[in-house]
Amino acid sequence: MGTKVKGTRAAPGAQLMVREIKTWQEFHEVVAGPRFRNWAFRGQSDANWPLFSSLSRYLKAYGIHRDAWASQEERIGRIFRRKAHLFLDHVPDASDDFQWLALMQHHGAPTRLLDFTWSPFVAAFFALERATQDAAVWAVFVPALWRANHKLRFPQRNGSLRADQLGLRTAGAYEELYLRNEVPFVSSGEPMVMNKRLIAQSGTFVVPGVLDRPVEEILSTYSRHEETVAKFVVKTEMLRNEAMLALYTMNVTNATLFPDLDGLARSLAYELEFHWAYDPKTMKKNAGY
Repeated sequence: MGTKVKGTRAAPGAQLMVREIKTWQEFHEVVAGPRFRNWAFRGQSDANWPLFSSLSRYLKAYGIHRDAWASQEERIGRIFRRKAHLFLDHVPDASDDFQWLALMQHHGAPTRLLDFTWSPFVAAFFALERATQDAAVWAVFVPALWRANHKLRFPQRNGSLRADQLGLRTAGAYEELYLRNEVPFVSSGEPMVMNKRLIAQSGTFVVPGVLDRPVEEILSTYSRHEETVAKFVVKTEMLRNEAMLALYTMNVTNATLFPDLDGLARSLAYELEFHWAYDPKTMKKNAGY
């Protein structure tokens, strides 16, 4: 992992590596190639968006005072846990913070979890499906997060903590290390009990220790950051048609990524762009018809 990707450049001020992807073949060769094995990926339909969680975006967009962030984050989690049992067949253990957060994320609540996937093709789908301008596929080298140690500025802590101690599976970590919003680190992983969507999407989560800095900015402070995070700007206008058709034939659709009625309904949008006998955009007949 010691060499830079050919054709990359440093993004101004962000200290991360960026590469433009102009063809679907190039995506295969670079993003889905051997260099980026063991990386996790996230697709975003606008290349200008930083890696902020839905919780960060909400708090910042609606002017919630930073001093209230911890209490408000804790509050919505508490409200969800008190009421969600009315709609659940299985109620997570009260102490399993990660599973509760994943459940909140699954149903659309703002959380500090960012959805990532081990599949660059799933990430490409989420980047391109509704994109109307340049999109982005972000990549994070997860083993680098697992190896990281972090100096903590908590009075009750001395020295450093290993990455496995920072994970949300660690009992008490969410309240002590995350809700405080004091230490800029990034963890990754999945809850022990996974839901259908997480499995279908080969999903994992990337979780920041602070909410006021995007993940890529936090990771830019890590040693060898150029080998920890990368951004691929996908030129939507140049490759979307070919990419979406290829993903459709690979069975990467909303219907498979969201294995429920909502996913089936959402998958019908792309069906407007596809027909087996002709191209609905040009009305040109397909080969053999």
